[in-house]
Amino acid sequence: MPSILITGANGGLGVELTRQYSADGWRVLAAVRDPARASDLDPIVRASGGGVTLHRLDVNDRAQITALAKDLASESIDVLLNNAGLMESWDYTFGRIDYALWERILRTNLIAPVNVANAFLAHVARSERKLVVTLSSGLGSMTDNTWGKRLSPGRLYMYRSSKAAMNMATKCLSFDLKPRGVAAVVITPGHVRTRMGGPGAPLAAEESITNVRKVIAGLTLKDSGKFFFYTGSEYPW
Repeated sequence: MPSILITGANGGLGVELTRQYSADGWRVLAAVRDPARASDLDPIVRASGGGVTLHRLDVNDRAQITALAKDLASESIDVLLNNAGLMESWDYTFGRIDYALWERILRTNLIAPVNVANAFLAHVARSERKLVVTLSSGLGSMTDNTWGKRLSPGRLYMYRSSKAAMNMATKCLSFDLKPRGVAAVVITPGHVRTRMGGPGAPLAAEESITNVRKVIAGLTLKDSGKFFFYTGSEYPW
């Protein structure tokens, strides 16, 4: 049975990732900050017959990351999926930036995924698939931060910079993990109707994640270091 560890599993995309992978017969390690408050996952856990387990993890707590890696020391993890993320509202324009919030976003979107990858590298390296996947965003694309592309330009300094930096970190990981046979990639799930994406987003979570899973299913070591759109095409850096 293939296995996947999903951080931020109680968020909109995290719940859908958990639901779809569980329905497909995967062993799902769903990492959430507070299992007692992850009510959206309860029916998935009950229906899984033990295939889905909840694990306490605040990705900004390095001690918790280390502890969970030890608790799961016997597990092989085919796909480590960094899904947990944080974003500011569109109200934070230039001149109105909350620098304390920016630091929190950088810790969550940049530093945490690297910490998680480091802690669980051995688990991934002994699996069959050997994948570290981080959900990024088109908002982290340097090329796409302009008029006439998929997204309007400017603003969102905190989120954009955190995702651009995570893209670079993943590119670094792709070289450092290659000797272990582990691939590291980033995928943007598109603009999805979640609490982060907003009610006006064009994509439903089910459609987005169905396609993200197709991308993941086709990944090999030769794809390491690439940035993919949820449709499977490469996204501009």
